[in-house]
Amino acid sequence: MINLTIGGVPEHFNYPWYVALKNKEFAKHNINLRWKDFPGGTGEMNTALRNSEIDIAIILTEGIIKDIGDGNPSKIVQTYVKSPLVWGIHVANNSSFQYVSDLEHAIIAISRFGSGSHLMAIVNAYNNGWDINKLQFKVVGDLEGGIEALKNGEAGYFMWEHFTTKPFVDDSTFRRIGNCPTPWPCFVIAVRNEVLEHHPEEIKAILNIINTKTATFKNIENIDIILSKRYQQKLEDVQKWLSITTWESENSISKELITEIQNKMIALSVIDSKANAQKLIKNMYI
Repeated sequence: MINLTIGGVPEHFNYPWYVALKNKEFAKHNINLRWKDFPGGTGEMNTALRNSEIDIAIILTEGIIKDIGDGNPSKIVQTYVKSPLVWGIHVANNSSFQYVSDLEHAIIAISRFGSGSHLMAIVNAYNNGWDINKLQFKVVGDLEGGIEALKNGEAGYFMWEHFTTKPFVDDSTFRRIGNCPTPWPCFVIAVRNEVLEHHPEEIKAILNIINTKTATFKNIENIDIILSKRYQQKLEDVQKWLSITTWESENSISKELITEIQNKMIALSVIDSKANAQKLIKNMYI
């Protein structure tokens, strides 16, 4: 049996993996797949891939594209969630900021440089016509760090996934003053090159299992209630999230899609140059 470690954020997007692991579906293929939570998000996972701490990551598209371009020895093997991710723009509840336009010169709390919270802050600034070169950042590590930074006045705003942060909006820890959806599919599956070279059949098996699971995920009886309890979210919020979220059911990713995403990232000043798509992806089914 081969041992592999997969990383992802401890959020509702990744519950299909929990179900497959609980049912020991990977073990049936002689794969001991171990899950590791990364509350710090994409920047933390990029470091873990580079350090061989994990073999596979369920990771934000913009973050892994940028990091592979910067030397991360991994490749994207497929899209995981093909719908956009909705990023909430949050300020402290007692903040004087009322509108997104008020935030142009405010310090931005981010989990890490190269993370989704960092890159999407650039996208948001571009969308609002701000000077990206004048943005100021405060590294806070994760969602809890973002809460503290806004509470202590070390940062003016913090961007994180809309539904994950909704309980903190409901209890008045945060006040959400806007949203910023990603202009591309939000999550992809990335694998270290060494693992792709030595264990391609196991990776194919993992992809087949998770795609089968996500294809019927919304049909699981009472899945909205299950997610509401597990992630401590209101039932109506979970139902809305399920209605706008679409998982991938294909086992590959095209050069055309990656090129299209990179073109958008360059236009939005998220990356400076475009990498050859072949450097970024590995089609497991050719």
